[in-house]
Amino acid sequence: MPSLTKLVSMAEASKHNTKDDCWVVIDGKVYDLSSYLDEHPGGDDVVLAATGKDATEDFEDAGHSKSAREIMQSFCIGELDTSAIPELEIVSKKQPRDYANKLIDLTKQYWVVPAAVVSISVVVGFLYLRKK
Repeated sequence: MPSLTKLVSMAEASKHNTKDDCWVVIDGKVYDLSSYLDEHPGGDDVVLAATGKDATEDFEDAGHSKSAREIMQSFCIGELDTSAIPELEIVSKKQPRDYANKLIDLTKQYWVVPAAVVSISVVVGFLYLRKK
């Protein structure tokens, strides 16, 4: 693994956000993935979407294998400079969309419960009216 002597600010890393010049920050380390984009199994757009921010959560959520983590080490070019004033991220714009997407996903996953309640209600109502 190369020596991590280069300190890179988040502002500097975020400038490298094209297919020909792509840096990603994961777990406090900066990776130059420019030469790997065409080989990335998830496609280059996934990696390009992770530039300009700390992509640790995105990386972990993708469930990368041990071999992927080993390959990643060869692209490490330095460490994130944490002494600089951190850039502010506006979270409020993200949260409603995230909550809405989560609610839609839950609705798609658990549509059976309301459908069952409605079905049972219809059957019980039909049986009740039939007895009269």
